[in-house]
Amino acid sequence: MEDYILISTLNDFIFCPYSIYLHNIYMGGDENLVHAKPQKQGKAAHETIDEKKYSSRKSEITGLAVYSSEFGLMGKIDLYKGDEKTLIERKYQLKNIYRGQIYQLWAQYFCMLEMGYEVNNIAFYEISQNKTHPVEIPTDIDKLELQEFIQRFRSYDPTQPIIVNINKCTHCIYCNLCDKTTAENGYS
Repeated sequence: MEDYILISTLNDFIFCPYSIYLHNIYMGGDENLVHAKPQKQGKAAHETIDEKKYSSRKSEITGLAVYSSEFGLMGKIDLYKGDEKTLIERKYQLKNIYRGQIYQLWAQYFCMLEMGYEVNNIAFYEISQNKTHPVEIPTDIDKLELQEFIQRFRSYDPTQPIIVNINKCTHCIYCNLCDKTTAENGYS
């Protein structure tokens, strides 16, 4: 049986594969020591989703566990609006939409399709600005791109050297705990 990849780690892998390792090391520890302001805001923004208090509408599904045998992925969605057939990933703030975030949304989309849901629209919702950012439904070429990325993820060799990118490091919640850089977290 093949191991499933958590959808949430797709963006983390693009950001820095070592951050996935650090996340697993510090998971369950004191979040006040690890989480920076953006992570605290994001966690607060997801509370209504995680606790299923976002909506009482029967047509809206929150925090649904999803999976795809085809892609070998599993995770949770934030919000599916059944009346509109819209899948929404909520973010506290979106200054940019990065490829890893797109991969997460595509992965959720393909999981939902495989599970029998009809999804006609996908989008990010920026909580701080009360703004929806529509994303194009992935094409066959996009699907192939995601599959190739997942294959790179699966074949990653953790013994290869970590390439330090100071711009990324200063935005990493594990920066102050990381043994690969002397940079300081920009959120402290």
